Amino acid sequence: MAGLALFALSGCELLPTAAEDPVLIKLNELERRLRSIERIVENQSLVQMTQQVESLERRTDQLQGRAETLEHDAADTAGRQRQLYTDLDARIASLESNVGVGAATGALGGGSPLSVGQSQLASGSDRYNYQVAFELLKDERYDRSAAAFRRFLAAFPDSDLAGNAQYWLGESYYAADEFERALQDFELVVSDYPRSRKVPDALLKMGYCNYSLKRWHAARVTLSQVQSNYPETTAARLAGQYLERMDSEGV
Repeated sequence: MAGLALFALSGCELLPTAAEDPVLIKLNELERRLRSIERIVENQSLVQMTQQVESLERRTDQLQGRAETLEHDAADTAGRQRQLYTDLDARIASLESNVGVGAATGALGGGSPLSVGQSQLASGSDRYNYQVAFELLKDERYDRSAAAFRRFLAAFPDSDLAGNAQYWLGESYYAADEFERALQDFELVVSDYPRSRKVPDALLKMGYCNYSLKRWHAARVTLSQVQSNYPETTAARLAGQYLERMDSEGV
């Protein structure tokens, strides 16, 4: 009996413990390696995701910067083109009004007929008075040019320059940022002088005025009207550019 107990005891000593079992040791080692690999992969994934997010943020910032630059450039270009258009239009109107100015000067007995310091229109022909008013506008004396064009329209309602005078009256207010008054005078060009060559220009400026007054729908309607009714004009091209600008601004 004692021998059996001794044999049993010695048999137990021959069995390896959990800590000494080579299979368990191998499994534990594999498990440790697996956890290590998982941590490495997880860390690498986090790093890669972080890098990707940072890269996307940088690209977004770059695209935003480019968009702002393009928007600024577009606004500058539109402003320059509008100024060039206004200057060219003014020069054409000046050349038109110069026809007959010499005769008017002779009728007044000589002297300089275009003194921009004159606050009152001198007596004389419609073309002479028109030119005096127009010189005040070119000299950026907007209040005086507006008053001069109003007096012209009152004195010469049947002149062939009346439509132009009505337009430049509106321009005097527009240049002074009096958009509500300018809008009313540009509307009169369209309603009272429908055959005037200034009608597409007046419609264009009506769109500008409505834009400045934040009347987005009215601005779009008028600018679109310029494009559809006068497609081959400079006014139509400028209207298209302004509509694109409104699209980019989301208004």
